[in-house]
Amino acid sequence: MKFEDSKYSKEIEYKKEEFSFGTVYVTKYFLLSELNEGIHVDHNITAELISRFNDIISKGIKIGYIANRYNSYSFDPQLWVDFNKDYDVFVASAIVTYSNFSYLNASLEKKFFSKSLKRCKSIEEAIDWILNLKEFKTESIQN
Repeated sequence: MKFEDSKYSKEIEYKKEEFSFGTVYVTKYFLLSELNEGIHVDHNITAELISRFNDIISKGIKIGYIANRYNSYSFDPQLWVDFNKDYDVFVASAIVTYSNFSYLNASLEKKFFSKSLKRCKSIEEAIDWILNLKEFKTESIQN
């Protein structure tokens, strides 16, 4: 399921950022990516994302990250190591998987991510988990 088809797109204010390689939704609590079929996420793509979201990164805002992987694409897990070393933005990450292969890839990435990374079976599970992290527990986001 795409983010815009989920109940949360009607409940949470967001900004949609479009790229040649996919879409990223920016909320107060998390960034959610929906990348295109068949791409390979490499240093060029992460550099473009870092450039576009530099305002969040430079302000030291802490947010969650959700990869909604309804499309199949490849990801260099070493990017997590490099990103975590250079930036301390994400409090946690969730990867929504739709196949056993995608789940296995997420399991590999989990070994490279230095913070909490949850593998989820639905976008709702991922968003619920991110919103219920202690860093975001406030009256305003309780359902």
